[in-house]
Amino acid sequence: MKTPHTYLSPNPYPGRGILLGLHSDAAHAVVAYFIMGRSENSRNRIFVTEGSGIRTQAYDPAKLVDPSLVIYAPVRIYGGNTIVTNGDQTDTIWEFLSEGKTFEAALRTRTFEPDAPNFTPRISGIVTKTALRSITYKLSILKSDEGRDYACQRFFYEYDTPIAGEGHLIHTYRTDGTPIPAFAGEPARVAVSGSVDAFSKTLWNALNTENRVALFVRYISVTTGETQTRIINRWQ
Repeated sequence: MKTPHTYLSPNPYPGRGILLGLHSDAAHAVVAYFIMGRSENSRNRIFVTEGSGIRTQAYDPAKLVDPSLVIYAPVRIYGGNTIVTNGDQTDTIWEFLSEGKTFEAALRTRTFEPDAPNFTPRISGIVTKTALRSITYKLSILKSDEGRDYACQRFFYEYDTPIAGEGHLIHTYRTDGTPIPAFAGEPARVAVSGSVDAFSKTLWNALNTENRVALFVRYISVTTGETQTRIINRWQ
């Protein structure tokens, strides 16, 4: 198991990433989401709060070119579920949960992003408060089968018994490239500890300074559901 900094800092472009886990104090679920960008359109973004979740927003609206894949709600809440994704599949998952359906069923209606030749994977996660002092979490990635625009691979990872001090991190890309290679393998095991401010600073500092855009971190009490949230934006 690596620290987030040890895992992320050598990588110039992991893209967008989701980290879910149980804090070392065993009292808080940890949720983190970051975005990075190479183009001006991708970098021209900030996170803003929207209700109990967040939304991406253009930092300079005059420079926004195509909002379809860059403006969305990465984090939404449904009951005891915290949903986090890298696209508008957040809304699909929320809608399915509201109809009594599942995280997995929602994502079986979606596929990777239509941004050839990269075909950016859709990554998604959900943290569920199951009972007093208990949580579970899941991660998923939907990606192209070796760059084919017609073939989608769907992977789901379920963590029924989170371990204190451990989290799992999944991100869209292995590293930089042309086209950009998709994430491969299982979510990485990373350590989760420290205050919400210290952990947020560690994650932010682990991201490549040229490509990092925004970071969201939330600690959720497994007993009360109370949250501590931090947002770091490159442009603020």
